[in-house]
This record gives sequence, C-alpha cells and structure tokens, in this order.
Amino acid sequence: MKRIIHVLSFAFVLASGGAYAQKNYASISGKILNKNSDSLMVMSDKYRKKITIKQDGTFSDTLKVATGMYFLYDGKQQKYIYLKNGFDLKMSVDAKKFDETVAYSGAGEDANIYLSKLILLNNTQDETILDLNQVDFEKKVNEIAGKYETLLKNTRNLDPDFITLQSQQITDYRVYLKSAYDEKQFIKNSLAKGSLSPKFIGYENYKGGTTSLDDLKGKYVYIDFWATWCGPCKAEIPSLKELEKKYHGKNIEFVSISIDVEKYHDKWKTMVKDMELTGIQLIAPKSVDSDFLKAYKINAIPRFVLLDPDGKIVDASAPRPSEEKLITLFNDLKI
Repeated sequence: MKRIIHVLSFAFVLASGGAYAQKNYASISGKILNKNSDSLMVMSDKYRKKITIKQDGTFSDTLKVATGMYFLYDGKQQKYIYLKNGFDLKMSVDAKKFDETVAYSGAGEDANIYLSKLILLNNTQDETILDLNQVDFEKKVNEIAGKYETLLKNTRNLDPDFITLQSQQITDYRVYLKSAYDEKQFIKNSLAKGSLSPKFIGYENYKGGTTSLDDLKGKYVYIDFWATWCGPCKAEIPSLKELEKKYHGKNIEFVSISIDVEKYHDKWKTMVKDMELTGIQLIAPKSVDSDFLKAYKINAIPRFVLLDPDGKIVDASAPRPSEEKLITLFNDLKI
C-alpha cells in the first residue's frame, strides 16, 4: 500500500548495547550501481552526514550515531537503515531498483535485512483496502498485520528492544489503518469532487511574505501536506521535484504545506534549503490545529489534494507524486 509505505519502519529505537557496543562509532561501506549522485546523506532529526561516493560507485565512512533509524538519501532514491555504534554494515544496491536489490552483510545486517523485507511486503499491499466495507476492512487489517508479525518472529538475531519497538509499530500500524479508513469515509461524504475547497489564509511563505489559497485562483493547485519528521513524506520529495520540473510553466501550482510545530520552524526552513525543495513552500501557523488542516481532516501524512482553477475539489485524497495514476489524472484534466 503506497500511502503507508515505511510507516512501520521509521521509529527511533533506543536499543541495548549488546554485542555491538565495543566501538563508539558505526562503519558503513558498499557499492552502488547506477548511482544518482556523488554522495549519500545519512540523516535523522538530530544527525546529518554526507558520504562521498567514488567514481566506481564505492563508498566507505564511519559515523558516531545514536541507536535508531536513519534516512539514507542518494539524491533521488531513499532508504531507511538501522544504525548503532559497533555496527560494520556493508551494503550493495542498484539505484534503479533500490528496494528490490539492496543487500546487507556484516555486523548490523539482521535488522536491516528485516527492514528491507518489511518494505517489500508493505509494497505488495493494495490501497483498495480502504474501499472495503467495515467488516471486510477489519479482516484485511488482521491479515496484513499477521504477515508483519510472522516476518518479525521468523527473523533471527534481532535486539530485544528492536523487537519490542517493531511489535509496537505493528500495533500502531493497525491504529493508522483505522484512522486512514475513517479519513477516507469522511472525504467521501464531506469533501466530494466538485465542492468548494476550504481555504487557507496568510500562510508564511519560505521565500518571504505570506500566501493564501485565493492567490492561486485560476490555476490547478496540487497540495502536499508534509513535515520534516515524516519519513514517507521525504520519500516522495524526489518524485515531487521531478513532477514540478515536468509541469513548470503549465496551468498548475505545486504547494507544499508543512505541519511542523513552532519549535521545528527553523528546521523546516533548513530542510527546504538543504534539499532544494521547489514549488511554493508554506508552513501552517498552528500545525494540525490550523482550520485548513482540520477542514481536510489531516490525520496522516503525506496527504495530497488537487483543486481546480475555480478552487473546487478535484480529489481530496489525490495520488502521490510517485504514482503513475497522478500523471493519468493530469492528462485527463489536460493540464
């Protein structure tokens, strides 16, 4: 289910020292075929390091890290990895098929192999689960969660704390699916296609000043609700940037609205700059308590909305930038 890819895997894990506590740093090395850039970025909320990729695709570096999940970004593709000091993680991957080809070995391989299998399993889930009646929906949720529980149970050599946190993530996943289901029912009944969209007024613009929805009238508007801490949101950034480039100069505006709380305001500005985010970059003044977000019932992100030039709703839960059906929708609208 592409809407919920990585929900299970992106949790900051406080794990015990175990067999990997002998070094106060982690080592990571490997080779990337068909590389997308000359560097890798390893990032978390409080950590960032750039690793150089050599001409032949090899890389190697050491990182002093807090135990947990990190966002690995090569300029186009993204991956989540689990790191702790003492790891000597080796990886190989073809950047053209990142999830399908990534392989790990060395100290730290077990948790990362588990996470890769988890992502592949998640990718097989069908988003139409949210269209089922309530009884069939609940049956399908139990089936999906059962697969995740079996994968976790059958993976050897995992830290006990990692297992505990991943088990909690499966529980949280059930809650997330229920929230997404309720959200879709609300959209179907209250944010129907052709109805006038709620409006945002005077949102801070990264480039200066403020922007309101009425400022964009006369064009289609594709809105991305995201946050700096949201792994799945950041996973959509490369596709969104490509989409914005493809449709530059056409009758559509791409608007990204951060729901970061006030204490992350500077982090929002830094990420927009560092990741060279394009389109219209705004931040909601009260995070999820903003009237516009409450009107759209934003319970989970990323969430995308498409409006027509008259400010009417085309799709209150539009396809993601990474999904081909978004291009089909744009073509149908002759954008």
